[in-house]
Amino acid sequence: MTDLVRKSSYDGKFAGLYDLERTLGRGHFAIVKLAKHVFTGEKVAVKVIDKTKLDEVSLAHLFQEVRCMKLVQHPHVVRLYEVIDTQSKLYLILELGDGGDMYDYIMQHENGLDEDLASTYFQQIVQAISYCHKMHVVHRDLKPENVIFFKKQGVVKLTDFGFSNLYSPGQKLETSCGSLAYSAPEILLGDSYDAPAVDVWSLGVLLFMLVCGEPPFNETNDSETLTMIMDCKYHLPEHLSDECK
Repeated sequence: MTDLVRKSSYDGKFAGLYDLERTLGRGHFAIVKLAKHVFTGEKVAVKVIDKTKLDEVSLAHLFQEVRCMKLVQHPHVVRLYEVIDTQSKLYLILELGDGGDMYDYIMQHENGLDEDLASTYFQQIVQAISYCHKMHVVHRDLKPENVIFFKKQGVVKLTDFGFSNLYSPGQKLETSCGSLAYSAPEILLGDSYDAPAVDVWSLGVLLFMLVCGEPPFNETNDSETLTMIMDCKYHLPEHLSDECK
């Protein structure tokens, strides 16, 4: 990983380059902080991963995430500026959005977005995923929470490559991962699967949310949701245009 990261012997003032500020989000083994470059003043998002809490398999997945993000430099993918590796922590320095995530935005629109606006955002996400697949990277966790608004740029960008992986053309993958409501049936069944196809399924779920304001498979418990996904049963609201349907 020496070609991907910059080593540092101390955590201190974040390798002397960034001041960490308020917390933006928190996970099991990582937190996301707002940070500012001490020389340029540029604000970034920093994902801070505590390596002491990770086993060897989790560490391998972490560095796979870094590899994938380094590969997919695209206008609609959140940019990974730098990786700083210290003895106990790994810092991912990321492009900072300024408009929240797509899930919160959708929740503000009970019946979904205007179809023209939804189409604009969806095209940008498709472009990002298409480029990922061109680089033989599968995302495997495509959902509104992982799409960030950049209002000043007037775009949305894909983020969180924690479940991403590299694949060869025609190669079948076997790892079950992602979020239930957005996962393709073959992943949930535990079968081997075509890598790009599972992202395409998730794209369809995301599009449904954009124009309907809720997921297509949204039952009261996971078991019922799983059944609906396997049967591919969903209801299209009447307000959708024929073209959209």
